[in-house]
Amino acid sequence: MYGLLLESIYEYLKQTYGENVAEEIRKRANIHQHSFVTHKVYSETLVPRMGDAAAAITGTPKDELMEQFGVAFVTFVGHYGYDRVLRVLGRHMRDFLNGLDNLHEYLRFSYAKLKPPSFFCENETKEGLTLHYRSKRKGFLHYVKGQIKTVGSLFYNTHVEIDVISHRETEDLTHVVFQLKFDNYAYREPVEKKDITQTTKLHVRSAVFFDVFPFHLVFNRDMLIRSAGKGLEQVLEGLEGRQVDTEFVMMRPLLEFTWKNVMSHTNNVFELQSVNETKAQRQQDLDDLSDDDVCSFQTETASRRTRVSRASRRISYAQSQDCGTIYSQPAHDQVYNSARTSYLRLKGQMMFMEEWDSILFLGTPIMENLDVMFTTGLYINDLSMHDSSRDLVLAGTQQSAELKLALDQEQQKNKKLEETMRKLDAEMKKTDSLLYQMIPKSVADRLRKGEPAMNTCEVFESVTILFSDVVGFTTICSQITPMQVVGMLNAMYTEFDQLSEKNQVYKVETIGDAYMVVAGAPIKTKYHAHHICNMAFDMLDAMSNLTDPSTGGNMRIRVGVHSGAVVAGVVGMKMPRYCLFGDTVNTASRMESTGEAMKLHVSETTKQFISSGDGYVLQERGSIQVKGKGSMKTYWLMGIPGHDPAKYAELARRGSHMPPLENGKHVNGFDTLGPEDAELDGLESDKVSLVSPPPVPGDCAFVPPLLSIDHKPAEPSEDDVKSGLKSPCPNKDQGKAVNVDDQRVKPTDVFAKGAGKGNGSHYSNNSLNVAMKKVGNAEKAHLIPDTPTGLHV
Repeated sequence: MYGLLLESIYEYLKQTYGENVAEEIRKRANIHQHSFVTHKVYSETLVPRMGDAAAAITGTPKDELMEQFGVAFVTFVGHYGYDRVLRVLGRHMRDFLNGLDNLHEYLRFSYAKLKPPSFFCENETKEGLTLHYRSKRKGFLHYVKGQIKTVGSLFYNTHVEIDVISHRETEDLTHVVFQLKFDNYAYREPVEKKDITQTTKLHVRSAVFFDVFPFHLVFNRDMLIRSAGKGLEQVLEGLEGRQVDTEFVMMRPLLEFTWKNVMSHTNNVFELQSVNETKAQRQQDLDDLSDDDVCSFQTETASRRTRVSRASRRISYAQSQDCGTIYSQPAHDQVYNSARTSYLRLKGQMMFMEEWDSILFLGTPIMENLDVMFTTGLYINDLSMHDSSRDLVLAGTQQSAELKLALDQEQQKNKKLEETMRKLDAEMKKTDSLLYQMIPKSVADRLRKGEPAMNTCEVFESVTILFSDVVGFTTICSQITPMQVVGMLNAMYTEFDQLSEKNQVYKVETIGDAYMVVAGAPIKTKYHAHHICNMAFDMLDAMSNLTDPSTGGNMRIRVGVHSGAVVAGVVGMKMPRYCLFGDTVNTASRMESTGEAMKLHVSETTKQFISSGDGYVLQERGSIQVKGKGSMKTYWLMGIPGHDPAKYAELARRGSHMPPLENGKHVNGFDTLGPEDAELDGLESDKVSLVSPPPVPGDCAFVPPLLSIDHKPAEPSEDDVKSGLKSPCPNKDQGKAVNVDDQRVKPTDVFAKGAGKGNGSHYSNNSLNVAMKKVGNAEKAHLIPDTPTGLHV
């Protein structure tokens, strides 16, 4: 199938449904070409696949689409000048229909590999005629209807109604009988011939007649060849006396080569092709064989000829009616499975000669170029001088070389274009992926169709929103490098993004350590609260895989959830974003900020959407004061099937370095911790305990309890002895101070010898005091004296 037909269909789809829909149809049909070269041959399956894909996407019935494809083809070929050919095929509509096969013959000059259908008219009246359509292709019935109707209206100003009388398909052939109804005013009833006056007839001797047509054939009712032209005898020896249907196969019309079928279709162009190779080709084959192979070659030739003869006689149309018998494609392929240049092809007219009671075939050899002529053993002077055969061969050779060069150049350009389009497709997919991360797919597709951004804004009466953030994020950032911060957040958000796809929620945005997702927008669902709660517990589970770079423990998050109505849509021009607006967003944020580490804090509104029957376990928290909302009754969502609440409590304890829990409370308020719990790497600590801050002079106030590290007394250094100091000074990295709220002092904040007025023999830790300022434990830092057993902070 040539690209001219495919390009016309693709152009119709783009003009009718838009380029985006046409592109979607192309992809659904699994067609990789973005455009089609008119003179290039493509797969026969492309048109059916395009029809099926277009019907599925547009919702238009396939039969209706195929008819529209046929209509579009007639107008499309006008771009290439073929409309002028359609105009001169006949003076009237009946002339066009009777000459359809001639149209395809003309097209063969430009489309050498054309496999055209066959048309035959019968039962013509003033009201119309019967048209037989035969083709090796299936599924083009409605396509042909669209073509015929459009030709009638465009070129002959004639309205044509088409009814399908019969439609039969075999494995290799489609035969359709149409009844065409139109104003056939040009038709004239046949008048019986009568000799009114006696006139003298000019007789021509048969020898002269046959000399004028060197490629003629005369065969009788028994299909025996009575005469063959001199040109035929030059390339095919011994034709006279043989069966014409065993020496030739009728390529067109698509019928069995019988007397009846020929007589019924004398107004058609006939094409015959020899069963045997030409004499010149056979001689070439023999020259290429060794003496031992000649005998087997001749035997195989005779055997093949016998098989063809038998196959030709067995060919029948299983359900033949008045349409005649159709040949079988497999048998046809057996005959023509070799190169086309090895056989002689003839095109011409069949005429019944009453005087001879025989049919005369006036043929002309089909020579595509001079190489084909040389291969078949013909020469220019073998062709008739009374028609244009010689001119066509010579002129065609010149034009063929020019066309081949132009075609090669076009194919090279098309190949580059296809490669560029494939690269463009890959880039488009990347662009779409980025776009769909910024804007939901359903909304982005609307914007790409040209809808204004304001049209995407709509009210969602019921959605559920989740906010989360990292506990102690500011302190963590102050103790690690910026690249570590980026790595930490990237690891966390990668986990969360994968979970959002799993739980069918949409990530709205991330700001710093805050993560916001929504369910119920832009795709509405009554299970929005369930999706969000499942997402929340998956996020808590994921924290066991995420490490706090500043402590080595697990990261901890707070999660808040609220349900309600929002307005959602795309805002912005340069960086458009899908945003949510409304009090629901603010309340969900407050649920997060008033929550606790590794707990899921939900509002009473969200509680109403989830049922304990679904396995959701809720614990009433009570009424809390929420900024901008006043007192609100909230709940802890303790668990759902597949999630262990105790796991989150353990993660919260390990992440904050809190003392062990017993019945949900710290043992004795404060308890002794081991060095591994405080993660005091490199410290030779006897014990680490929680103590209240010691009283210090002045206005220094340490509000939270601090970890106290008791040291083994360190020996004074030589410098200390020389200075007259008797109390030991702790070695470098021997002590750290840690706030219970997980605000630790950097490892570099070590105890150092004090300096300054009034210090006397006391040791001080200036860097520790500075650290205390940073965490907000003191308005003013004071020097902290040492004790005999170590330093207590």
